[in-house]
Amino acid sequence: MGTYNPDSQLVKDLALINCRELGGMPLAGGKTFRSGLFLRSGSPEWLKPDQIDAVKAYGVKSVIDLRATDELKGTGNPFAEDQDVEFYNIPLFNGDPNGDDDKTMEFIINHTLGDYYVIIAEEMGDRLAEIMRILLNCSGLTLFHCAHGKDRTGVVAAILYLLAGASRENIVKNYSISYEYLKDFLAPSIAKLPDNMKHILKSDAHNMETFLDYIDSKWNGDAANLLIANGLTESEIAALKTKIIAD
Repeated sequence: MGTYNPDSQLVKDLALINCRELGGMPLAGGKTFRSGLFLRSGSPEWLKPDQIDAVKAYGVKSVIDLRATDELKGTGNPFAEDQDVEFYNIPLFNGDPNGDDDKTMEFIINHTLGDYYVIIAEEMGDRLAEIMRILLNCSGLTLFHCAHGKDRTGVVAAILYLLAGASRENIVKNYSISYEYLKDFLAPSIAKLPDNMKHILKSDAHNMETFLDYIDSKWNGDAANLLIANGLTESEIAALKTKIIAD
């Protein structure tokens, strides 16, 4: 596989936080992940009208919001009612991460983020399959995002890279770099958190290692097995691989 530099995927022309192109990732057999298909980022809730127009002018035709229903209700999404964009909300969080007594947040605080990524696969695998089906069938650029573009977004990106044949090392590198891109944005929030909660706003490599270990042990190292068990067909997976793998 070729040398991988995550900085080469940064999209600096848009006002989205932690915005990156998925294309350019080195894959097995000297291939690369095809560019011009998918962007990943944090929430677009902050965008001003001209910045929204810039995202659409960049080529974004579809947006997948991975945040919980209550998150979306609380902040909105500028693309939800946009007639130029196909909008989907497929939550990869059950509950409300901003709720005072949210049970999922209590779990995350007392465990690692990687443990939660496993829960996403175990309890929301049907939603992951639905996301992959949308990514297969959409045209133009598709943007998928959560709040900061590191956790739920990171799981979706990791599955795509696993399907395409990226190395474990590079998938972990692609995940863990999020904190470097977000640390200035997140610094005020982290400063207010007690020490036992600071980890939830970071992207420590061991979190993605935990998720990849789970794919290895439960699904024989093949994310396709997870998706098939949750309703995606083998032909759909083959078509998705054809779409995302470039020579």
